[in-house]
Amino acid sequence: MTDAAVIIPHYNDVPRLTRCLASLAKNECSRVEIVVIDNGSTQSLEAVRQAFPEVRFVVETEKGAAAARNRGVRETKAPLLFFIDADCVAAPDWIRTAFKVASRADLIGGRVDVFDETPPPRSGAEGFETIFAFNFKRYIEIQGFTGAGNLITRRDVFEDVGEFRGGVSEDLDWSMRAVAKGYRLVYEDSLVVSHPSRQDWAALRHKWRRITQEMCATNGTDAKARARWALRGLMMPASAVVHLPKVLFSAKLNSPGERLRASATLIRIRLLRMLWMLRQGFGLQI
Repeated sequence: MTDAAVIIPHYNDVPRLTRCLASLAKNECSRVEIVVIDNGSTQSLEAVRQAFPEVRFVVETEKGAAAARNRGVRETKAPLLFFIDADCVAAPDWIRTAFKVASRADLIGGRVDVFDETPPPRSGAEGFETIFAFNFKRYIEIQGFTGAGNLITRRDVFEDVGEFRGGVSEDLDWSMRAVAKGYRLVYEDSLVVSHPSRQDWAALRHKWRRITQEMCATNGTDAKARARWALRGLMMPASAVVHLPKVLFSAKLNSPGERLRASATLIRIRLLRMLWMLRQGFGLQI
């Protein structure tokens, strides 16, 4: 039996899955089993299977990353679970670092860097993502949860907490359930993966619509929960004003044009989230 299972949910993103597996192949993989759980893709994975014969591929017909990750856990026996997403790129020392830090806590979330897949200059969506996407240190140390795109835990912890739940923000929900049961969550900056920025407004809007739906479900559906959610929505414009200097003076953006486009996207997405959250607060669909 291997010491750890690397679990990768995937759906219709063969080029990025190929890139993810190529990054893992640069790691020392002798102690791990790598499992891709495909969520019923319509794209053929045959070329990927041939390129990475050491990787096991499993099909999970129930839709959603939660179901795919759960299937990955059930398909493996290793005592350690290393979660990474198919669109992420693992650092060359990701697996070695994961083993090194695994004993630090019950759940370890790592750093997620953002990179662009298109040449400069950045679009508004890319600039916004460069500043605001995947702040795992804040998620873990201030908000008390972590994402599952760069997560280390133990099998016994997972079995005690229970499986990921679909229909909600499954990684937020799972990690908060773990913390509520007394398991220790820490941030590890040396555990690094990279994730591409959303390239345009349509992709960014789709991301935040999904997140808003999932977070609303996690927040609760009774009248008091919906009222609290609507009040949070009313705070979105103020949050845009508070975060605007972070964009305008960011050293991560390379030109005044990038800063202006990112600023406009910040205001636009926060106003849209306000409208979505107010609709949800009144029990309406978004």
